[in-house]
Amino acid sequence: MDNIEALSPKPDEFVENKGSRHPKGLWVLFGTEMWERFNFYGMRALLTLFMVNSLLMKEADASIIYGGFLALCYLTPMLGGFIADRFLGNRYCILVGGTLMAIGQFLLFISASTFGASLGSATMIMWVALGVIIFGNGFFKPNISSMVGSLYPKQEKSKLDSAFTIFYMGINLGAFLGQLICPIIGDVKSVDGIRDIHAFKWGFLAASIAMMVGTLTFLFLKNKYVVTPSGRPIGGLPKNNTAEDFEEGEAQSAKFSGASVGISVVIFAVLGALFHFAAGQNIIYSLVYASGIALAFLIMSDTSLTKIERDRIWVIYIVSFFVIFFWAAFEQAGSSLTFIADNQTDRHFFGWNMPPSMVQIFNGIFVVALAVPFSILWDKLRSRGKEPVSPFKQAMGLALIALSYFIIAHNVKDLGSHGLLAVKWLILLYFIQTCGELCLSPIGLSLVGKLAPKRFASLLYGVFFIANAAGYALAGTLGSILPATGDKFEAAQKIGVSLQDVLDKKVTLTADQVAAFEKAQLPLHNPTFAGFEIHNLFEFFMVFVVLCGIASVILALISPILKKMMHGVN
Repeated sequence: MDNIEALSPKPDEFVENKGSRHPKGLWVLFGTEMWERFNFYGMRALLTLFMVNSLLMKEADASIIYGGFLALCYLTPMLGGFIADRFLGNRYCILVGGTLMAIGQFLLFISASTFGASLGSATMIMWVALGVIIFGNGFFKPNISSMVGSLYPKQEKSKLDSAFTIFYMGINLGAFLGQLICPIIGDVKSVDGIRDIHAFKWGFLAASIAMMVGTLTFLFLKNKYVVTPSGRPIGGLPKNNTAEDFEEGEAQSAKFSGASVGISVVIFAVLGALFHFAAGQNIIYSLVYASGIALAFLIMSDTSLTKIERDRIWVIYIVSFFVIFFWAAFEQAGSSLTFIADNQTDRHFFGWNMPPSMVQIFNGIFVVALAVPFSILWDKLRSRGKEPVSPFKQAMGLALIALSYFIIAHNVKDLGSHGLLAVKWLILLYFIQTCGELCLSPIGLSLVGKLAPKRFASLLYGVFFIANAAGYALAGTLGSILPATGDKFEAAQKIGVSLQDVLDKKVTLTADQVAAFEKAQLPLHNPTFAGFEIHNLFEFFMVFVVLCGIASVILALISPILKKMMHGVN
């Protein structure tokens, strides 16, 4: 971005006059998102380890909190998208969101600096920090994504798949840097393997600084480069929109009746109660599921929707449902896969014993390496008329993540309670999952950009991110069913009890032994999912194989139907 020149763009200038396929504003958004993802993923790499080791939480509780936190991070974009579309516009929301996230990360730094003096106060500060980050992400996330599509003239919307893949490379370049730097300075162990539980603060501080850099990048470059093909600012106040900002014949404002709004509120309240009390979901997960359905109803109640718009929005909803299963599996990276890397993996990589929080860095590395090749692949297939329709690409992503877990399940099958998984298998898992991610996530962002009516753009990105939120909520639930890893068996041996005998119900613990198990955060029984007991890591990973495999097949089968509903959009 150091060599960016001033732009006074014309509609065809991006391709013909500048020798570039993409407008320079894409690289400003790329850089802004890169620093924001440094902030988020750097914090994510440390969060559960910080909760378990410094704040003394149980792993299952940390997984539930982690899943709920991520779910809310992707629920609040609904609010941020609504405020942007109706009141503040994309630009101001991005600045507000970036500032809030920087503050939230700094509060995590304070929490990680004070837990030794007061565990209760540090825990409370952590809760406040997570709340601030959640609302900051809600303002930031949908608005920067929706701005990418507005950079392109109407005749170049076919480039959005490759544009979002490049934009996604920025996301993951930031993720790579965050997952490299924050663990190096924040997840520190001595030569004898003892973790410095006071070092997490430096990782959180680095994340806060990165968010400040990203926000300032956008602040100083937005007016010069984040503009439409005709040179008008993108994402300004909604009241300043003109007919040029909308498709021909498209309504310029949503029309919701009072009855529709009221029914949406009732749907939200009733479903929230059902999910919470009847289905046994915690309150955060219930809010996520209920809000997604209520918002979907509200948007479809807009009386100005045409038949084509309605069909395209249905495609967004249907695809969003299937991506829930992808993210439920993918987001094990920050919880169960991190705990496995910490407790039952040989992490020596070319002679270096990497920190457990850093193993997930390979996802960012592979995205940076593969994003451009995938973008070129889609371009070449499109030029030959062989590019798969977007929903089928996403079915491919689901199939790949199912494959990744099938391979890892095979390799943990005979580990037992003391064997160590070679880190190369986790690296292979992240490679395959990255290929799946590149087939699904940027394609999903692009699909919303191509199908969403302008008046709903940020709000429909909010809907798409609610699907992510639901996936993260499910990820927290699934992460909490992780069976005991090798470190738990060793801790039980120190108490003088065989953990395997306890789990197999062959022994009855005394009251003192139960207390000792509680203090050591050891399980008293195997976890269960959908009525099935999870005995080992093989069974744990096969849950993801089954869920994602079935979702992949169904989405692939209905892709021709969805293609018709997209009315010419690919």
